[in-house]
Amino acid sequence: MRLTTKGRYAVTAMLDLAVHAVNAPVPLADISQRQGISLSYLEQLFARLRKEGLVDSARGPGGGYKLSRSAAEISVVQVISAIDETVEATRCGGLANCQDGEPCLTHELWTDLSRQIYDFLSGINLAQLVERREVKEVVVRQDLLQRGRIVGGALAS
Repeated sequence: MRLTTKGRYAVTAMLDLAVHAVNAPVPLADISQRQGISLSYLEQLFARLRKEGLVDSARGPGGGYKLSRSAAEISVVQVISAIDETVEATRCGGLANCQDGEPCLTHELWTDLSRQIYDFLSGINLAQLVERREVKEVVVRQDLLQRGRIVGGALAS
């Protein structure tokens, strides 16, 4: 089982939003710069996240995105599901037709693993991630780098 880039980027962007959108909406350009994710890719992801009700958008100067509810109410699996990703480890996508229309020898093993991954990601919310020491350290580093780019004049990509 491999989480795709789309799923990783969605979780990363939502975590960035949970950290930075405390007082005001965050422009996608800021997330793009901090996380190294292309702006056009973020626009696609956030269209899905907004459609699924995980984020709200604000237009105009000072606009951007914010979480639609508290970070404690948004689990990692909700973010992954919102962008049409699955945490499925079976080769058959859970359909039990892996070998000539029937379950393969290891189908139940991979089904159990998929369930464990789903349960694990369901039990972690964005607020819990924000509070992790490692996350806080990365946030400080990224914010310092971003300030350095802004202080030097125009934003550097």
